[in-house]
Amino acid sequence: MCLQKLDIYRVRNIVNASIRPATFNLIYGQNGSGKSSLLEAIFILGRASSFRTNNVRNIINENFADLVVSGQVEQENGILTHLGIQFTGKECEIHINQNSKCKRSDLAYALPIQLIHPKSYQLLDGGSGIRREFIDWGLFNQNDTFLSIWRNYKKTLLQRNAILKSRLIKQIAVWDNELVTYAKQLTILRAQYLEELSPFFYENCRYFLNLKNISIKFLPGWDSESDFLALLHQDLEKDLRYGFTQHGPHRSDFSLMVNNKLAKDFVSRGQLKLLVLSLKIAQIQLLRLRSSKMACILIDDLTAELDIFNRNIFLDHLINLKIQVFISATELNEFGDFQSHQSLQVFHVEHGKIQQA
Repeated sequence: MCLQKLDIYRVRNIVNASIRPATFNLIYGQNGSGKSSLLEAIFILGRASSFRTNNVRNIINENFADLVVSGQVEQENGILTHLGIQFTGKECEIHINQNSKCKRSDLAYALPIQLIHPKSYQLLDGGSGIRREFIDWGLFNQNDTFLSIWRNYKKTLLQRNAILKSRLIKQIAVWDNELVTYAKQLTILRAQYLEELSPFFYENCRYFLNLKNISIKFLPGWDSESDFLALLHQDLEKDLRYGFTQHGPHRSDFSLMVNNKLAKDFVSRGQLKLLVLSLKIAQIQLLRLRSSKMACILIDDLTAELDIFNRNIFLDHLINLKIQVFISATELNEFGDFQSHQSLQVFHVEHGKIQQA
Protein backbone atom coordinates (compact mmCIF):
# COMPACT_ATOMS: atom_id res chain seq x y z
CA MET A 1 0.00 0.00 0.00
CA CYS A 2 1.65 3.20 -1.20
CA LEU A 3 0.53 6.71 -2.14
CA GLN A 4 1.49 7.04 -5.81
CA LYS A 5 0.10 10.48 -6.63
CA LEU A 6 -1.14 13.39 -4.56
CA ASP A 7 -3.07 16.46 -5.73
CA ILE A 8 -3.69 19.34 -3.33
CA TYR A 9 -6.02 22.28 -3.91
CA ARG A 10 -6.54 25.18 -1.54
CA VAL A 11 -5.09 23.62 1.63
CA ARG A 12 -3.85 26.60 3.65
CA ASN A 13 -1.16 28.33 1.55
CA ILE A 14 -0.96 25.48 -1.00
CA VAL A 15 -3.34 26.64 -3.73
CA ASN A 16 -2.48 24.03 -6.33
CA ALA A 17 0.18 21.31 -6.14
CA SER A 18 0.74 17.81 -7.48
CA ILE A 19 3.49 15.37 -6.50
CA ARG A 20 4.43 11.76 -7.19
CA PRO A 21 5.96 10.44 -3.98
CA ALA A 22 8.53 7.66 -3.62
CA THR A 23 8.84 5.24 -0.74
CA PHE A 24 11.01 7.63 1.27
CA ASN A 25 10.10 11.31 0.98
CA LEU A 26 12.02 14.22 2.49
CA ILE A 27 10.26 17.59 2.66
CA TYR A 28 12.14 20.72 3.64
CA GLY A 29 11.40 24.42 3.82
CA GLN A 30 11.37 27.35 6.21
CA ASN A 31 8.74 27.70 8.91
CA GLY A 32 5.45 28.79 7.35
CA SER A 33 6.48 27.62 3.88
CA GLY A 34 3.77 24.94 3.67
CA LYS A 35 5.66 21.74 4.43
CA SER A 36 3.38 20.88 7.36
CA SER A 37 0.40 21.70 5.15
CA LEU A 38 1.61 19.08 2.68
CA LEU A 39 1.64 16.48 5.45
CA GLU A 40 -1.73 17.77 6.64
CA ALA A 41 -3.17 17.21 3.15
CA ILE A 42 -2.01 13.56 3.18
CA PHE A 43 -3.53 13.17 6.65
CA ILE A 44 -6.82 14.63 5.39
CA LEU A 45 -6.80 12.14 2.50
CA GLY A 46 -6.53 9.22 4.94
CA ARG A 47 -8.50 10.47 7.94
CA ALA A 48 -10.92 13.14 6.63
CA SER A 49 -9.68 15.39 9.42
CA SER A 50 -6.69 17.54 10.34
CA PHE A 51 -4.05 16.88 12.98
CA ARG A 52 -3.56 20.63 13.44
CA THR A 53 -7.10 21.94 14.07
CA ASN A 54 -10.66 20.82 14.68
CA ASN A 55 -12.02 23.75 12.67
CA VAL A 56 -12.12 22.82 8.97
CA ARG A 57 -12.52 26.47 7.99
CA ASN A 58 -8.98 27.12 9.25
CA ILE A 59 -7.55 24.60 6.76
CA ILE A 60 -9.19 26.09 3.66
CA ASN A 61 -7.17 28.78 1.90
CA GLU A 62 -8.59 32.14 2.93
CA ASN A 63 -9.36 33.13 -0.67
CA PHE A 64 -11.57 30.12 -1.40
CA ALA A 65 -14.70 28.38 -0.09
CA ASP A 66 -13.49 24.79 -0.22
CA LEU A 67 -10.47 22.50 -0.37
CA VAL A 68 -9.87 19.31 -2.34
CA VAL A 69 -7.29 16.57 -1.81
CA SER A 70 -7.09 13.58 -4.14
CA GLY A 71 -4.67 10.75 -4.67
CA GLN A 72 -3.92 7.36 -6.11
CA VAL A 73 -3.06 4.56 -3.70
CA GLU A 74 -1.51 1.29 -4.82
CA GLN A 75 -3.02 -1.51 -2.74
CA GLU A 76 -1.14 -4.64 -1.69
CA ASN A 77 -2.61 -6.53 -4.68
CA GLY A 78 -1.20 -3.91 -7.09
CA ILE A 79 -4.58 -2.34 -7.89
CA LEU A 80 -4.80 1.46 -7.87
CA THR A 81 -7.49 3.04 -5.71
CA HIS A 82 -8.51 6.61 -6.46
CA LEU A 83 -9.33 8.67 -3.36
CA GLY A 84 -10.76 12.16 -3.15
CA ILE A 85 -12.11 14.41 -0.44
CA GLN A 86 -13.71 17.85 -0.58
CA PHE A 87 -14.26 20.07 2.44
CA THR A 88 -16.40 23.16 2.59
CA GLY A 89 -16.89 25.01 5.81
CA LYS A 90 -19.80 22.73 6.69
CA GLU A 91 -19.72 19.60 4.51
CA CYS A 92 -17.36 16.77 3.69
CA GLU A 93 -17.68 14.72 0.50
CA ILE A 94 -15.63 11.52 0.08
CA HIS A 95 -15.02 9.69 -3.19
CA ILE A 96 -13.39 6.29 -3.61
CA ASN A 97 -13.05 5.25 -7.24
CA GLN A 98 -16.47 5.98 -8.75
CA ASN A 99 -18.36 5.84 -5.45
CA SER A 100 -19.35 9.25 -4.08
CA LYS A 101 -21.24 7.96 -1.04
CA CYS A 102 -18.30 6.76 1.02
CA LYS A 103 -17.75 7.06 4.76
CA ARG A 104 -14.72 8.21 6.70
CA SER A 105 -14.07 4.63 7.74
CA ASP A 106 -13.84 3.60 4.06
CA LEU A 107 -11.22 6.28 3.51
CA ALA A 108 -9.25 5.19 6.57
CA TYR A 109 -9.23 1.56 5.41
CA ALA A 110 -7.97 2.60 1.97
CA LEU A 111 -5.07 4.72 3.27
CA PRO A 112 -3.95 3.99 6.86
CA ILE A 113 -2.06 7.00 8.22
CA GLN A 114 0.32 7.01 11.18
CA LEU A 115 1.41 10.41 12.48
CA ILE A 116 4.47 11.42 14.47
CA HIS A 117 4.72 15.10 15.39
CA PRO A 118 5.89 17.34 18.26
CA LYS A 119 2.84 16.48 20.40
CA SER A 120 3.22 12.72 19.96
CA TYR A 121 4.74 12.35 23.43
CA GLN A 122 1.22 13.01 24.78
CA LEU A 123 0.54 9.36 23.98
CA LEU A 124 2.31 8.60 27.26
CA ASP A 125 2.00 11.98 28.96
CA GLY A 126 -1.61 12.87 28.14
CA GLY A 127 -5.07 11.60 28.97
CA SER A 128 -6.30 8.04 28.58
CA GLY A 129 -8.39 8.89 25.49
CA ILE A 130 -5.20 9.28 23.43
CA ARG A 131 -4.06 5.78 24.37
CA ARG A 132 -7.47 4.26 23.63
CA GLU A 133 -7.33 5.87 20.18
CA PHE A 134 -3.87 4.36 19.70
CA ILE A 135 -5.12 0.83 20.44
CA ASP A 136 -8.30 1.29 18.44
CA TRP A 137 -6.44 2.57 15.36
CA GLY A 138 -4.49 -0.68 15.28
CA LEU A 139 -7.58 -2.82 15.78
CA PHE A 140 -9.57 -0.86 13.21
CA ASN A 141 -6.98 -1.55 10.52
CA GLN A 142 -6.34 -5.21 11.19
CA ASN A 143 -9.50 -6.70 12.73
CA ASP A 144 -12.67 -6.85 10.64
CA THR A 145 -14.96 -7.28 13.67
CA PHE A 146 -13.65 -4.38 15.72
CA LEU A 147 -15.57 -1.48 14.16
CA SER A 148 -19.02 -3.05 14.58
CA ILE A 149 -18.27 -4.07 18.18
CA TRP A 150 -16.93 -0.60 19.00
CA ARG A 151 -19.96 1.08 17.44
CA ASN A 152 -22.41 -1.20 19.24
CA TYR A 153 -20.71 -0.53 22.56
CA LYS A 154 -20.79 3.25 22.00
CA LYS A 155 -24.46 3.15 20.95
CA THR A 156 -25.43 1.06 23.98
CA LEU A 157 -23.45 3.31 26.31
CA LEU A 158 -25.26 6.37 24.95
CA GLN A 159 -28.63 4.67 25.55
CA ARG A 160 -27.70 3.75 29.11
CA ASN A 161 -26.45 7.27 29.85
CA ALA A 162 -29.68 8.74 28.43
CA ILE A 163 -31.68 6.56 30.84
CA LEU A 164 -29.46 7.65 33.73
CA LYS A 165 -30.06 11.32 32.90
CA SER A 166 -33.83 10.80 32.60
CA ARG A 167 -33.83 8.70 35.81
CA LEU A 168 -36.39 6.38 34.18
CA ILE A 169 -34.49 3.22 35.04
CA LYS A 170 -37.09 0.49 34.60
CA GLN A 171 -35.42 -0.70 31.38
CA ILE A 172 -31.84 -0.21 32.47
CA ALA A 173 -31.32 -3.94 33.09
CA VAL A 174 -31.78 -4.61 29.36
CA TRP A 175 -29.12 -2.05 28.47
CA ASP A 176 -26.83 -3.32 31.23
CA ASN A 177 -26.84 -6.82 29.76
CA GLU A 178 -26.18 -5.51 26.25
CA LEU A 179 -23.43 -3.20 27.50
CA VAL A 180 -21.70 -6.10 29.25
CA THR A 181 -21.81 -8.22 26.09
CA TYR A 182 -20.07 -5.61 23.95
CA ALA A 183 -17.77 -4.54 26.78
CA LYS A 184 -16.38 -8.06 27.11
CA GLN A 185 -15.83 -8.38 23.35
CA LEU A 186 -14.14 -5.00 23.10
CA THR A 187 -11.95 -5.62 26.13
CA ILE A 188 -10.76 -8.99 24.82
CA LEU A 189 -9.80 -7.42 21.49
CA ARG A 190 -7.89 -4.57 23.15
CA ALA A 191 -6.06 -6.85 25.57
CA GLN A 192 -5.09 -9.24 22.76
CA TYR A 193 -3.90 -6.36 20.62
CA LEU A 194 -1.53 -5.02 23.27
CA GLU A 195 -0.25 -8.54 23.88
CA GLU A 196 0.54 -8.94 20.16
CA LEU A 197 2.07 -5.46 19.97
CA SER A 198 4.39 -5.89 22.95
CA PRO A 199 7.14 -8.04 21.33
CA PHE A 200 7.58 -5.53 18.49
CA PHE A 201 7.65 -2.66 20.97
CA TYR A 202 10.24 -4.35 23.19
CA GLU A 203 12.44 -5.07 20.18
CA ASN A 204 12.26 -1.41 19.09
CA CYS A 205 13.13 -0.33 22.61
CA ARG A 206 16.26 -2.47 22.50
CA TYR A 207 17.14 -0.79 19.21
CA PHE A 208 16.57 2.80 20.38
CA LEU A 209 17.05 2.79 24.15
CA ASN A 210 19.20 1.38 26.89
CA LEU A 211 16.33 0.79 29.29
CA LYS A 212 15.54 -2.44 31.07
CA ASN A 213 12.43 -3.86 32.73
CA ILE A 214 9.96 -2.20 30.34
CA SER A 215 6.41 -3.52 30.37
CA ILE A 216 2.94 -2.64 29.09
CA LYS A 217 -0.03 -3.08 31.42
CA PHE A 218 -3.57 -3.07 30.03
CA LEU A 219 -6.26 -1.39 32.16
CA PRO A 220 -9.75 -2.48 31.05
CA GLY A 221 -11.66 0.45 32.59
CA TRP A 222 -12.83 -1.30 35.72
CA ASP A 223 -11.39 -3.59 38.36
CA SER A 224 -10.60 -6.72 36.35
CA GLU A 225 -11.22 -8.82 39.45
CA SER A 226 -14.84 -7.66 39.55
CA ASP A 227 -17.76 -8.92 37.49
CA PHE A 228 -18.71 -6.02 35.21
CA LEU A 229 -22.47 -6.60 35.41
CA ALA A 230 -22.32 -6.75 39.20
CA LEU A 231 -20.25 -3.56 39.19
CA LEU A 232 -22.89 -1.76 37.07
CA HIS A 233 -25.54 -2.74 39.63
CA GLN A 234 -23.29 -1.66 42.48
CA ASP A 235 -22.53 1.70 40.90
CA LEU A 236 -26.10 2.50 39.83
CA GLU A 237 -26.69 5.10 42.53
CA LYS A 238 -23.43 6.86 41.71
CA ASP A 239 -24.14 6.67 37.97
CA LEU A 240 -27.57 8.24 38.56
CA ARG A 241 -26.01 11.02 40.62
CA TYR A 242 -23.46 11.91 37.91
CA GLY A 243 -25.69 11.09 34.94
CA PHE A 244 -23.28 8.80 33.14
CA THR A 245 -21.68 5.34 33.43
CA GLN A 246 -18.57 5.46 35.61
CA HIS A 247 -16.81 2.29 34.49
CA GLY A 248 -16.33 0.35 31.28
CA PRO A 249 -14.18 0.15 28.13
CA HIS A 250 -14.80 3.87 27.53
CA ARG A 251 -12.38 4.32 30.45
CA SER A 252 -9.83 1.70 29.40
CA ASP A 253 -6.15 2.60 29.24
CA PHE A 254 -2.68 1.14 29.27
CA SER A 255 0.34 1.97 31.40
CA LEU A 256 3.92 1.86 30.20
CA MET A 257 6.15 0.86 33.07
CA VAL A 258 9.93 1.14 33.48
CA ASN A 259 11.34 -0.60 36.56
CA ASN A 260 7.76 -0.88 37.87
CA LYS A 261 7.28 2.89 37.66
CA LEU A 262 5.21 4.89 35.18
CA ALA A 263 7.52 5.72 32.29
CA LYS A 264 6.37 9.36 32.14
CA ASP A 265 7.49 9.80 35.78
CA PHE A 266 10.76 7.92 35.40
CA VAL A 267 12.43 8.68 32.05
CA SER A 268 13.74 11.87 30.44
CA ARG A 269 11.74 13.79 27.82
CA GLY A 270 14.08 12.49 25.12
CA GLN A 271 13.61 8.91 26.26
CA LEU A 272 9.85 9.43 26.43
CA LYS A 273 9.84 10.47 22.77
CA LEU A 274 11.85 7.37 21.82
CA LEU A 275 9.37 5.19 23.71
CA VAL A 276 6.51 6.78 21.76
CA LEU A 277 8.37 6.22 18.48
CA SER A 278 8.95 2.59 19.49
CA LEU A 279 5.22 2.15 20.10
CA LYS A 280 4.17 3.75 16.82
CA ILE A 281 6.69 1.83 14.72
CA ALA A 282 5.63 -1.39 16.49
CA GLN A 283 2.06 -0.65 15.48
CA ILE A 284 3.10 -0.40 11.82
CA GLN A 285 5.10 -3.63 12.05
CA LEU A 286 2.19 -5.53 13.59
CA LEU A 287 -0.25 -4.13 11.02
CA ARG A 288 1.96 -5.31 8.19
CA LEU A 289 2.29 -8.80 9.71
CA ARG A 290 -1.39 -9.32 10.51
CA SER A 291 -3.07 -7.71 7.51
CA SER A 292 -0.42 -7.11 4.81
CA LYS A 293 -1.35 -3.41 4.95
CA MET A 294 1.42 -0.83 4.83
CA ALA A 295 0.51 2.37 6.61
CA CYS A 296 1.87 5.69 5.42
CA ILE A 297 3.96 7.38 8.12
CA LEU A 298 3.99 11.18 8.43
CA ILE A 299 6.71 12.77 10.55
CA ASP A 300 6.27 16.50 11.05
CA ASP A 301 9.35 18.43 12.18
CA LEU A 302 11.88 15.65 12.65
CA THR A 303 14.39 17.81 14.54
CA ALA A 304 11.80 18.63 17.21
CA GLU A 305 11.51 14.92 17.97
CA LEU A 306 15.12 13.72 18.03
CA ASP A 307 18.71 14.91 18.39
CA ILE A 308 21.05 14.18 15.48
CA PHE A 309 22.39 10.92 16.95
CA ASN A 310 18.98 9.36 17.57
CA ARG A 311 17.68 10.88 14.33
CA ASN A 312 20.17 8.86 12.28
CA ILE A 313 19.34 5.67 14.17
CA PHE A 314 15.63 6.26 13.68
CA LEU A 315 15.91 7.04 9.95
CA ASP A 316 18.06 3.97 9.39
CA HIS A 317 15.43 1.86 11.12
CA LEU A 318 12.65 3.36 8.99
CA ILE A 319 14.52 2.61 5.77
CA ASN A 320 14.97 -1.00 6.81
CA LEU A 321 11.22 -1.33 7.40
CA LYS A 322 10.56 -0.52 3.71
CA ILE A 323 7.38 1.44 4.32
CA GLN A 324 6.28 4.74 2.82
CA VAL A 325 7.45 7.71 4.85
CA PHE A 326 7.04 11.48 4.57
CA ILE A 327 9.37 13.52 6.80
CA SER A 328 9.57 17.30 7.14
CA ALA A 329 12.42 19.45 8.42
CA THR A 330 13.59 23.04 8.03
CA GLU A 331 16.93 22.33 6.35
CA LEU A 332 17.93 19.58 3.95
CA ASN A 333 21.08 18.75 5.93
CA GLU A 334 18.92 17.82 8.92
CA PHE A 335 18.18 14.51 7.17
CA GLY A 336 21.81 13.44 7.50
CA ASP A 337 23.24 10.93 5.02
CA PHE A 338 19.92 9.53 3.80
CA GLN A 339 19.69 11.60 0.63
CA SER A 340 21.44 8.83 -1.31
CA HIS A 341 18.71 6.28 -0.63
CA GLN A 342 17.63 4.66 -3.91
CA SER A 343 13.87 5.03 -3.43
CA LEU A 344 13.96 8.65 -2.35
CA GLN A 345 12.24 11.87 -3.36
CA VAL A 346 13.20 15.28 -2.00
CA PHE A 347 10.67 18.11 -2.09
CA HIS A 348 11.38 21.75 -1.37
CA VAL A 349 8.44 23.89 -0.20
CA GLU A 350 8.45 27.68 -0.37
CA HIS A 351 5.44 30.02 -0.13
CA GLY A 352 3.07 27.11 -0.73
CA LYS A 353 4.90 25.98 -3.89
CA ILE A 354 6.24 22.41 -3.95
CA GLN A 355 9.22 21.60 -6.14
CA GLN A 356 10.97 18.27 -6.55
CA ALA A 357 14.59 18.92 -5.59
